[in-house]
Amino acid sequence: MTHQTLSHPGLPDDPRANAAEPTPSCPVEITLHALRGRWTTLVVRELLRGDRSYSELRRALPALSDKVLADRLAHLAEAGVLERERRAGWPPRTRYALTPQGRRLGPVLQALWDWGAEM
Repeated sequence: MTHQTLSHPGLPDDPRANAAEPTPSCPVEITLHALRGRWTTLVVRELLRGDRSYSELRRALPALSDKVLADRLAHLAEAGVLERERRAGWPPRTRYALTPQGRRLGPVLQALWDWGAEM
C-alpha cells in the first residue's frame, strides 16, 4: 500500500513515520537494510540492466572481490531483491535477476544519485 504525502514532503501519512527511534518494521530501515554494504548498490545497478551470471557481474565490477560479491548476492537474495536461477548443464550455470520488488529499487537509486549529484 502506498501512502500519500500530505503537507510535508518526505513525511508519509503513516503512523510508522512518527517513530521515536529506528525500528526494524520502518519502511526506510527495511530499504536501507536491503541496500546495506559497500558495493550493494552497484550490484543492483548491474542487475537493473538485465539478468547476469556471476562472471558477468565480476567483469562489470572488476575491483569487487569474489568473497564480497558472493556475500552481496546472498544478502540481496535473502532480502527478496534478487533471485537465482540455476540452469542445467555442465558446468551448472546460475543467473541472477532482480525480483519485481528489486526492480522497484531503480527509482530509489536514481533519487539517491540525484540527491548526491546536487551536493
